[in-house]
Amino acid sequence: MAAKKIKVVEKTPGKHISYDEQENKLIFGDDELSVNLASRERDYEVTLDICIDTEGGIVIGTGGKAQKYAAEIMIPARRYRVIEDGVDENGEPREVHIPIAFDIALCTLVLWGMEE
Repeated sequence: MAAKKIKVVEKTPGKHISYDEQENKLIFGDDELSVNLASRERDYEVTLDICIDTEGGIVIGTGGKAQKYAAEIMIPARRYRVIEDGVDENGEPREVHIPIAFDIALCTLVLWGMEE
């Protein structure tokens, strides 16, 4: 079975930041920044900004020394499977929410063209 891949959108033309996808991780540059997307999954959508800083390094976030916007990673909210597990003290059906395994194919990597 083919490995699942993240959706990639080239938002603006130009040279884009280099990246490699390994299982649930994105690795930017020459192994300069590694982001485990599964560990960033929450019960709400998470957006990570990837920037180039004033020293040419790759950073997460737009603050501090971040200078050039390079990419955006969108991780959708965690999904759950709901099963009924008996009844509660009021006789109402009791639901149990079981997290569904992380799927990188549901994430999106938006690439922004960077000036030389």
